[in-house]
Amino acid sequence: MISRPTSLAAIALLALGCAPADDGSPDGTAAGAPLPAGSDRDAVAARGQALEIPGEWVVPPGDSMLHHTAGFAKVLCSNVFLSGLDPEFAAANTGFFSSPREPRAVVTDTVVDFENQRVHLTLPDGTVRSAKRHGGQGCLALPVGESEPYYDAVEIVADLPDPAVTPWPIGDVLPDEPFPADVDMDKVAEAVDAAFDPPEALTAAFVVTHRGRLVGERYREGIGHSTPLESWSMGKSLTGTLMAVLIQKGVYDLWQPAPVPEWQSEGDPRSAVRIGDVMRMSSGLRFRNRSDPGYDPSVGYPDHLYVYTGTVNSFQWAASKDLQWQPGTVGRYRNSDPVITNYLIRLGVESLGENYHEFPQRHLFDKLGIRNLIPETDPYGNFLLQGYEFGSGRDWARLGNLYLADGVANGERILPEGYVDYVSTLAPGWEADGRHQYGGGFFWVNQAGQFPVPESAFYMAGAGGQNTIVIPSHEMVVVRLGHYSGSGPGQGALANALGLLMEAVPPAEPR
Repeated sequence: MISRPTSLAAIALLALGCAPADDGSPDGTAAGAPLPAGSDRDAVAARGQALEIPGEWVVPPGDSMLHHTAGFAKVLCSNVFLSGLDPEFAAANTGFFSSPREPRAVVTDTVVDFENQRVHLTLPDGTVRSAKRHGGQGCLALPVGESEPYYDAVEIVADLPDPAVTPWPIGDVLPDEPFPADVDMDKVAEAVDAAFDPPEALTAAFVVTHRGRLVGERYREGIGHSTPLESWSMGKSLTGTLMAVLIQKGVYDLWQPAPVPEWQSEGDPRSAVRIGDVMRMSSGLRFRNRSDPGYDPSVGYPDHLYVYTGTVNSFQWAASKDLQWQPGTVGRYRNSDPVITNYLIRLGVESLGENYHEFPQRHLFDKLGIRNLIPETDPYGNFLLQGYEFGSGRDWARLGNLYLADGVANGERILPEGYVDYVSTLAPGWEADGRHQYGGGFFWVNQAGQFPVPESAFYMAGAGGQNTIVIPSHEMVVVRLGHYSGSGPGQGALANALGLLMEAVPPAEPR
């Protein structure tokens, strides 16, 4: 066995305080503009309190240090064995959402096992938290004392032609013909360079498409167009896309009550929660996130993190929550909603007799040319696509272009008619709070001007400054991926790049 015992705790100590713990939520830099502070924030909290249904919080069990360290093991595993990053660099610069810097410094021993693709982290009391690469499901954290998860890995192979000889977007061969005359390619190149300035932004991938054609891209040294990178809450938008695929297949209807088995007993008020409300982050479930207005950290470890790091059945945990609000009335950025949607996706896929773990590749990725997007799971095999997935810059661009094309790819309707309108329309529960930020299908909307692009833009956002921005007015998709510790300057670099792109590409003619 080839092991590399590495003292990464010192690296974590040196880097303390250098990165925000955002998750793509209104409090995080990944979402663009922060939630208004002071009286506006207080008003949002007060409105929620006034509408609250009586109930009690169920605090996630276990020691927070064990949870943080499980997050660290998984983050390190994915960044080393999926992205190919150096372990020391990964420990110092990636994945601080589910694994903050301070708890990393407590780890007394780190083993990165390259032969078996495992990570083992030891805490001062001798407890070891481990993670492993598990076939086509990427990396996952293991429960304490367990050496394997509770399901067998599935190897996922794209059913696609050789990308080296297949034209974009199904492959990676780019056309030779000139770019459109009305696009200022020098300005596009300037924008691409701006996305990497300053170096502290740690931008890893920047991809620009116009009318579906790749017009600009650049990668950090050691990273290429097929490198899967931490993408975090952009996976929520992928979750919405997978649900939309099932809706298009007739398995679900967007506005039907969500058929969560645990909610179906007579008189259960949760039986009225609609799928469309859940995917607007407006389910009303009692589920704590650090970005909640009025959040009290003294209550205990937040559910929003626990579904990443608790190494429990995440679907069961989310489904056990009662209602804090009537569905559709209050918008809150909480992982309960994408977890519940992923639960429904699993039930829907299995009702079709399909293999759950192969479903994203077979029914979505293969149709778009996506080869390097890896959904990851909990130990029970449930996709944790609220934020545990790794994808390449080009693959996120391919997904963004599906939305630019109104859900149609190669002449086939992948998403239901009207779904893109649902995604890009402000959610009523968020509008009622005065926050013009969130749409449907787990997409953000640009109505509050989070980015220097038209308000009609909508986008995927993830922790550490991950973004896929769909700009219909300019027929563009822009992807920015970066290493987490550069998220602050990275968002500034992205804003500068977007401003230049708005100068480089004229608005589309009205249709």
